[in-house]
Amino acid sequence: MKLRSKAAALLLLALAALLLALLSLRAGRAEPPAPPARPASAPQRHPAPVPARWPAPGALPVASPGVRRRRPQRPRPRAGRRGAARLEKLARRPGEPRSFQAVLPPELWIHLAVVACGNRLEETLVMLKSAVLFSHRKIQFHIFTEDSLKPEFDKQLRQWPDSYTKKFEHRIYPITFSVGNPQEWKKLFKPCAAQRLFLPVILKDVDSLLYVDTDVLFLRPVDDIWKLLRLFNSSQLAAMAPEHEIPKIGWYSRFARHPFYGSAGVNSGVMLMNLTRIRSTQFKNSMIPTGLAWEDMLYPLYQKYKNAITWGDQDLLNIIFYFNPECLYVFPCQWNYRPDHCMYGSNCREAEREGVSVLHGNRGVYHDDKQPTFKALYEAIRDERLQAATCSGSHLYPSQHSRRLNRADHLRSGV
Repeated sequence: MKLRSKAAALLLLALAALLLALLSLRAGRAEPPAPPARPASAPQRHPAPVPARWPAPGALPVASPGVRRRRPQRPRPRAGRRGAARLEKLARRPGEPRSFQAVLPPELWIHLAVVACGNRLEETLVMLKSAVLFSHRKIQFHIFTEDSLKPEFDKQLRQWPDSYTKKFEHRIYPITFSVGNPQEWKKLFKPCAAQRLFLPVILKDVDSLLYVDTDVLFLRPVDDIWKLLRLFNSSQLAAMAPEHEIPKIGWYSRFARHPFYGSAGVNSGVMLMNLTRIRSTQFKNSMIPTGLAWEDMLYPLYQKYKNAITWGDQDLLNIIFYFNPECLYVFPCQWNYRPDHCMYGSNCREAEREGVSVLHGNRGVYHDDKQPTFKALYEAIRDERLQAATCSGSHLYPSQHSRRLNRADHLRSGV
């Protein structure tokens, strides 16, 4: 009897030991309990406390419900053409006005070219002053002039206050013609005017360029006309305004003895150019059945039409774009507003709606009394003393000449 009770007790102990072993084995394989979650109804106003164990470097932590994840830092825009405006915004502090000293790389500067010979020193300096007064981006001036005028240009521009000289850089070039007879080119129409035809050849490191005559005044930022380059399609490589808005009273439609663009021709006093495209294009022409490069085309074209042209290089440009109309973008007359737009009644609707953007005082109207408003605007900018403080682009006219300008605004000129 005692033996049976002992055997039963040993069996119970063995079963108990086996049960404990199974329980401990099962508990070792179980996952650790999760931390208690916050009640869903309680709003979370602050970030959750940092957990005791943080993921290893490079691992992406998974946010708990209700925890706001930190947004990744946005990359800065590249310094491309389309990113120029965004770069300028980044360069300004909140509330700070647009600055001429935006940290833009040189390839995003505006390139402005002018050709000045003879007695055009003053006109050119007034034009350059208007460009600096009303612009937001830095400008690279390319000044082509005679040797006798180089020292005076350099002297005058370096005398401007620092607040203006830091808005631009300037380079002065000699008058050069890479093909044909230089003396023949130099005497074409006006002294040195044909130099503009050779700008794509000379300025090989410049992608795009705005060329203006010496008798041009900017009445709004140069940036605005520069933006028209973005409107070019894949074949367009230059932009000009029509020579006249009404073909039946225009010069080309009545008197030209050579081909010209469109129904009224174009005026080359204000000309936007994509120089890269000009250098790489083969132009259709009336001389050979195949295309010609720009430089190779100029002198043969002049030789063929020299006895038929009146306005020199402008006529040659009209001939080129007559045979290559797909290469030209035509911008409105407000970007090249001339006395012709108001001599025979107002015929520039864009200027009536939006105002004059670029004033072109050809026919010598800055220096006589035939167009008083043109003359008043020229004299106001000419006589404006450049102060150390930056002139805001919102001030269209210099303040000390407001009486003269107010009087001129009431004169019938279309401006």
